[in-house]
Amino acid sequence: MIGAMILLHRWLGIALCLLFAMWFASGIVMHFVPFPSLSEAERFEGLAPLARAGVAIGPSDAVKASRIGDAARVRLIQRSDGPVYVVSAPSQSRAIRASNGADARVGSPDVVLTTATTHARNRGLDSSHASVDALADYDQWTVPNGFDRHRPLFRVALGDGDGSDVYVSSITGEIVLETTRRERWWNLAGSVVHWIYPTVLRSNWSLWDRVVWTLSLLALVAAVLGAVLGIARIRIRNGRMLSPYRGWHLLHHVIGLLATVFVLTWIFSGWLSMDHGRLFSRGQLTQAEGDAVAAPDWGMLAAVSWPAISPSTREVEWFAFNGTFYRRDRVGLDRQILIRAGDEGPDNQRVFLSPRDVSGLTERLAAGCGAPSLVSANDDYAASPALSGAPVYRARCGEVWFDIDGSNGAVLQRLDPSRRAYRWLYSALHTLDFPILLAHPYVRSVLIVGLCALGLLFSLTGIVIGWRRLRMTIGA
Repeated sequence: MIGAMILLHRWLGIALCLLFAMWFASGIVMHFVPFPSLSEAERFEGLAPLARAGVAIGPSDAVKASRIGDAARVRLIQRSDGPVYVVSAPSQSRAIRASNGADARVGSPDVVLTTATTHARNRGLDSSHASVDALADYDQWTVPNGFDRHRPLFRVALGDGDGSDVYVSSITGEIVLETTRRERWWNLAGSVVHWIYPTVLRSNWSLWDRVVWTLSLLALVAAVLGAVLGIARIRIRNGRMLSPYRGWHLLHHVIGLLATVFVLTWIFSGWLSMDHGRLFSRGQLTQAEGDAVAAPDWGMLAAVSWPAISPSTREVEWFAFNGTFYRRDRVGLDRQILIRAGDEGPDNQRVFLSPRDVSGLTERLAAGCGAPSLVSANDDYAASPALSGAPVYRARCGEVWFDIDGSNGAVLQRLDPSRRAYRWLYSALHTLDFPILLAHPYVRSVLIVGLCALGLLFSLTGIVIGWRRLRMTIGA
């Protein structure tokens, strides 16, 4: 039995030692330079004020023109070629011209260039040498599934000193990603190798999922075998723990014992990052719960009289919550005005949904829900609202919790016991986001770097041992 374990650990180690080293080294990089994205602050800063004079149709007309049957939200934004409605459903989006209801898909490089330079100017970026580089379904920075509703994408090189690129959706004409040269270079040594994220593989999500899940599982098996063998090989003599190994094997044994707990928990939690519903729930609404929050007939919105849009508004959003339509006027990064259908007077305007509003929805979601409570930003399971500083309400419905965004009514997460367990077994173990460490970010950073460095050193000893074993095998 021990002999079989040794052989399996040896050859799995030889096959995966470079992967282990890559994971530990890239984990350090990822802690400081995350994968490129467009933050809400960057997106909002790039928006232009709405030209209300160009709006001739309403949101209900836009939904009808879009032919999207399961539309959930409608936004009004100002593009370089005029105001457009962006009609969004769970799996698709479409842009409709606010002037005449025509399809507003983007095909002109000139419109793309103007959109990108306007965004850059509003963000204070230099775009004097901007050029449209490409129109493509995928590249290294746009492989995540969240971009599917926007493909193909235009890439615009701003030509500034930071080597900034922005990506424009051909479907809605919105800026969906902003990257810099520094982010791209560091991510080649970080997220791309850590997630095994080459474009050719990641563009096929199901294949990538199976490949990385399998490799992670094999790595976990190798780590568990190594831990068992490492402990079994300890010798106690005269009250001292001794190793039977010498040279690189001794170093591998000693460092492995020191790093056993971290290596096992980190590889295990890394494998869980690829769970995708295999063992744990995904935190998504069930079909019945989704039906309970579905938008009512958008045609009803045509009869609603809304107050005038403020000249300072950058974005307007319509959504339905608990059977009632609301209009959300974004007048600042952390400022909004929320108007309920039928409430035209300024005294009826509010900033956020109230606990009473939320309780009406949660009673439709599930039975036995208690009164919604505010979720603290320091809560162990806190989710980020769409608007900075907005309240998040939690309704506890037996063992299932629902977190609802007070700024736009979105159900941020569904937390059943499985999902709450996953938060600790994956997120806490893999990124060390334990509450005590989140309160001391410098200590957390030191721990992450130190432990990953120890794991890297351990992996390097495995590489040396593996290389020597391969040379002996080939030479024989």
